Amino acid sequence: MQGEMEDKCGIVGFHSKDESKDVASLIYYCLYALQHRGQESAGIATFNQTVGLSHHCGMGLITDVFDNDLIQSLPGHMAVGHVRYSTTGQSKLENSQPFVIDFGDGFIAMAHNGDIVNSDELRQELIDDGFYFRSDSDSEVICYLIKREHYDNKKDILEAIEDVCKRLVGSYALTILVDGELYGVRDPMGIKPLAIAERDGDYIVASETVAFDVINAKYVRDVVPGEVVYFKNDEINSHMLESAGKCKLSHCMFEYVYFARPDSTIDGINVYETRMNIGKQLHELYPIDADVVIPVPDSSIPAAIGYSRASGIPYGEGLIKNRYVGRTFIMPTQEERELAVRLKLNPIKEAIKGKKIILIDDSIVRGTTSKQLLDLVKEAEPAEIHFLVGCPPVMAPCYYGVAMATKKELIAANYTVEEIQEQLDIDSLGYITLPALVKAIGMPKENLCLGCLNEEYPTEIPDGLEAETYYKP
Repeated sequence: MQGEMEDKCGIVGFHSKDESKDVASLIYYCLYALQHRGQESAGIATFNQTVGLSHHCGMGLITDVFDNDLIQSLPGHMAVGHVRYSTTGQSKLENSQPFVIDFGDGFIAMAHNGDIVNSDELRQELIDDGFYFRSDSDSEVICYLIKREHYDNKKDILEAIEDVCKRLVGSYALTILVDGELYGVRDPMGIKPLAIAERDGDYIVASETVAFDVINAKYVRDVVPGEVVYFKNDEINSHMLESAGKCKLSHCMFEYVYFARPDSTIDGINVYETRMNIGKQLHELYPIDADVVIPVPDSSIPAAIGYSRASGIPYGEGLIKNRYVGRTFIMPTQEERELAVRLKLNPIKEAIKGKKIILIDDSIVRGTTSKQLLDLVKEAEPAEIHFLVGCPPVMAPCYYGVAMATKKELIAANYTVEEIQEQLDIDSLGYITLPALVKAIGMPKENLCLGCLNEEYPTEIPDGLEAETYYKP
């Protein structure tokens, strides 16, 4: 359900062999295509040999942060970019990325998607070592670790990245500018997506393939879990971390269910096709007699189409989304939160009144937004409401970069499906099962991170990182 979950970030890196080229505008368009992954802040850092490092970050959407004059003030044929939603770390300018460390004889500019679950321990180690932190984000921890190993301990950059990654527990996809070169890094479990494209001899690394489409770049391949990629001699160079191939693959299932744009392909699997398959699986599980199949826009549209085609029940638009209401809306009172649902979605009464409707949503997390949505639908006077959900019950928090909720706030962790149906006051409620979801994605179950569904996490969760206190809004 939109508004209940957020992913941490979208990242981009750009490497051009033409040193006279300025790529900031191309990074801008890539970030625009990744705006769904974060709306709190945006930033770009660029490099060329004459000017050196240039960077700018700001709060808000990419269009709020950058105008043409700012883009023109960022010269360089190398660049990294970032759009952010906070999980670890508060929503404030100091936490915006790329993180930049410029210290005379060198610099690091880094964009990070993911969450490091042992970041508090590493942060304290760095503080004891004399480092001063300007943010409370775990991404700055990674940046300082690289700085210490590469510049202070005089290690080769690949050796430094290797040594840093050995210390990190959690999820990370990174684009890093260091020593005037671009590096892309994906954690050995492959939790967060990262892919490579080529455009007129230039190379781009980004969270999703939609970033490549917007600048007409050709997708080359995904970054392999545990791989460091860099670009020299007009080709992709690869360094595999020692841990590559030794960890259980744990691709985030929520990328396919909700986060990624439907026109993206992640680790060889098309997101749109997956969501269509989710709808087909929902029909196999719940073959309901109804008049119309209605999605909660936008992420549930493919699943509703899939259900409609499998069942023969007509697909219909019953909810219209206001696309000018952002996710950063501040709603301090319950009345305003309810108003926000009405701002985002408005029912088409003529499409709903007197009809048996199947309403399809991508997930239920806390349940509060679903309740408000269904109350809105009921005002249009349907004959029956059958609510189907394209994600199994979310039973536990995520520790790897999804700002979800604490366990005590997760409705499925505290109530049965029957009790949730009763609270929502609807005719039926059906969640997709875990086996059906795995089938819809088309990836082996053992290669997916399903921790929020079954509490089988791909890493050890450090002592003291309690579920009730983990999420830092």
